[in-house]
Amino acid sequence: MIHYTIKLSKTEVDDLRKIISKGSHTSQAFRAAYILLNCDKGDYSADPEIKNSEISRVLKVGERTIDRVKKKFIEEGFDNVLDRRPSPQNYTKKVDGDIEAKLVSLCCSEPPEGFAKWSLRLLADKMVELKYIDYISHVTVGEVLKKTNLSLGK
Repeated sequence: MIHYTIKLSKTEVDDLRKIISKGSHTSQAFRAAYILLNCDKGDYSADPEIKNSEISRVLKVGERTIDRVKKKFIEEGFDNVLDRRPSPQNYTKKVDGDIEAKLVSLCCSEPPEGFAKWSLRLLADKMVELKYIDYISHVTVGEVLKKTNLSLGK
């Protein structure tokens, strides 16, 4: 296993202390700031002889977490260790304005025979039956209707 040695500059130490002392930051940024300040072996270190096991015990994080933060700092730089990476997952909306309009018009129409009103599942099934969409769950139908402030109970 590679052991990374952190040597922070004066500006980096000051920036980390600012993160810890004030402002609103993510919990990941706070955790990384505390880890980097404690792991610092440079000229501005409070305790250059401290071990990962001691840091782990005091900060209540795993030693592996400390190793990952140190590795990210060395490989990706100071700014990247404080921020999360954006998710590579691409979320595409299945329901666009056209399908939303069709759903609202269907919801406002008469319910099927034998039913007093539309249910979310009935709406979802009817949308697929009418070939407005390949598949839609009742949860998605509920979210669309909630967004349009349309209630099935009225």
